[in-house]
Amino acid sequence: MRYSIDDLMQLLVTKVGLPSDMRTADPDKTFGDLGLDSLAFLQLQSELQAMYGFELPDDRPLAFTVGEMTTAINERLERDGEPAA
Repeated sequence: MRYSIDDLMQLLVTKVGLPSDMRTADPDKTFGDLGLDSLAFLQLQSELQAMYGFELPDDRPLAFTVGEMTTAINERLERDGEPAA
């Protein structure tokens, strides 16, 4: 099973503080579009580290799209041989 945008939205709502009415399935939405800041991105990094043992690239946290995030998570999980959430 692949890590989905819905999985990411659930993590953002439950652990990072995204209001549930801001959930999206649009892969082109960015952290900035969702009203999240760099501190929220750091929280996401921390959660991914705790769950899977890695972090997303952080060179452009507010411009990183939801689609790019899920792709990066899946690529890393596949490379590490971990089953996706």
